[in-house]
Amino acid sequence: MSGAAQSVIHKARRLVVKVGSALVTNSGLGLDHAALTGWAEQIARLRHDGREVVLVSSGAIAEGMQRLGWSRRPNALHELQAAAAVGQMGMVQVYESCFRSHGLLASQILLTHEDLADRKRYLNARSTLRTLLNLGAIPVINENDTVAIDEIRFGDNDTLAALVTNLIEADALIILTDQQGLYSADPRRDPSATLVADGTAGDPFLETIAGSTGSAIARGGMLTKILAAKRAARSGAHTIIASGREKDVLLRLAKGERVGTQLLAGQATVVARKQWLADHLQVRGRVTLDAGAVKALLVDGKSLLPVGVCDASGDFERGEVVSCLDESGREIARGLINYSFADTMRILRTPSSQIEAKLGYVDEPELMHRDNLVLL
Repeated sequence: MSGAAQSVIHKARRLVVKVGSALVTNSGLGLDHAALTGWAEQIARLRHDGREVVLVSSGAIAEGMQRLGWSRRPNALHELQAAAAVGQMGMVQVYESCFRSHGLLASQILLTHEDLADRKRYLNARSTLRTLLNLGAIPVINENDTVAIDEIRFGDNDTLAALVTNLIEADALIILTDQQGLYSADPRRDPSATLVADGTAGDPFLETIAGSTGSAIARGGMLTKILAAKRAARSGAHTIIASGREKDVLLRLAKGERVGTQLLAGQATVVARKQWLADHLQVRGRVTLDAGAVKALLVDGKSLLPVGVCDASGDFERGEVVSCLDESGREIARGLINYSFADTMRILRTPSSQIEAKLGYVDEPELMHRDNLVLL
């Protein structure tokens, strides 16, 4: 993998910056006010340089834990939500104060997956964020832990940051962590591990070496960052994974200095509607395709017909998002299905000309139309 002379951030005008729990808290013991002050100062300098910046920040639950006197992250959902509710107040106060000292307005956006899974709410969220950026404000985004349940969680702020990157069509995603970047092996266990300076987002090899280790405070590990880069690349955004411990890391990246791991978007940008489909983290069901149907989708660019479907699972209705799997179980696509699960089961392996005979009606000859389907 060959390295570029300058960081891809050098020419990026719209950035999403994600800072993890380890970088905004004192080892989980509440917010590190000096750290938040430092992030605000760097972002303010980027903003005054004409760049648009969205900040995705962890820290609310850790701050709530500290305020509530809890030494361990709770497992019970209602306790996590309570900690988030308490901690969110402190986090917003600090960020608002820090940005105001630089003459900037801060704004808070709390999101759940449902906000982005619904097409109308997705577009509303995009419009709101773009308006805030046009007004010169700094959106501070976090998952809405106070109301989110497991079924609608993003799961980690790396994924959330990637979705926001796609949502606002940012040029680049900067994921700051307590590691220098992606290593060839876990440097905490293998002293011979070397930093991967360059790569292509979506390269399966990167996932094999990333591992999935996290910490007692943070939910995500290096694997979630690699998958976030893969997701961000769908809208053409490059990703930098770097250490937030590096002095003035954002400013150095903006000047073109190479820091951390740089993952380039090596694929064509997915059009907006299909990007929204690809960003669904939770699907309502799955259909398994035979080899002919897989070829029709991946090679021939055709729609999915019921005759090529071997099996289905889930509890989906017409118009919901369903995954398409090959016979080995690998997800190759997802899209809006034209028939409910019950009706899909009745027309498996059925030529389109016989759908009406089996169901008594026909809505569409395709199980999924190509226009409502995105390859993964």
